[in-house]
Amino acid sequence: MNDTLRTISQRTSLRRYQDTPISEEHLDMLLHSAVRAPTAGNMMLYSILVIRDQETKNILSKTCDYQPFIARAPLILVFLADIQRWFDYYGISNVKEFCAHTGLDFRGPNLGDLFISTSDALIAAQNVVIAAESLGIGSCYIGDIMENYGTHRELFQLPDFAFPVAMLCLGYYPEGYEPIVRSRFEREYIIFEEKYRSLNEEELTDMFTEREAQFPSANKYAAENAAQLMFARKTGAEFSKEMHRSIQKAMENWQGKPM
Repeated sequence: MNDTLRTISQRTSLRRYQDTPISEEHLDMLLHSAVRAPTAGNMMLYSILVIRDQETKNILSKTCDYQPFIARAPLILVFLADIQRWFDYYGISNVKEFCAHTGLDFRGPNLGDLFISTSDALIAAQNVVIAAESLGIGSCYIGDIMENYGTHRELFQLPDFAFPVAMLCLGYYPEGYEPIVRSRFEREYIIFEEKYRSLNEEELTDMFTEREAQFPSANKYAAENAAQLMFARKTGAEFSKEMHRSIQKAMENWQGKPM
């Protein structure tokens, strides 16, 4: 296994860090890796917020589903799906007038813009994750940054067309820390040749055999199998409802309205 594959294979979500700031040299490497990520049309439809202020981290540890380790992370990066600067640029470049006399329809940011800018932001984030791992810096994705849109919009002073789609907690691995690398589903259930294929009942049962073997029969949800437990913990949980509400609120801006 070469070094790149070893880095990817050994990466795990790290929630305990050395009490040491990320060096400026390493931060520069991480941000360089981010901005060199693939991007749609070379438009770089994302922004990155570098968070080191302790009070901000304390707030995020509460607004992101009450996870105390967030406050202890030496560095946090927030990745925004961001079409704002392009439409600001269109504004100062008379694009609306250009459309009027060339027959083009001028419109505001729409859901297509949101999805492509979300892809840009997540690709940049993953570049940071792999670069960080190669430097001995652990990371943990926080999807809960998509919750509490109003609070986060005010906290970060976000414009209408910048939405936080991912957050990374970053810090050096503690001395002697042995990462626990969790298994993944077998590729036969995830990767298909040419066309999508729905799994039958036997395949689904086989796919989740390991998860069922690890299922704790005694649990606070009174779940009877791994599927019931996952729905109670994730899909049907209160934080998931808040994420839905929050994203719906943010989506009010991204409807391609006239500007």
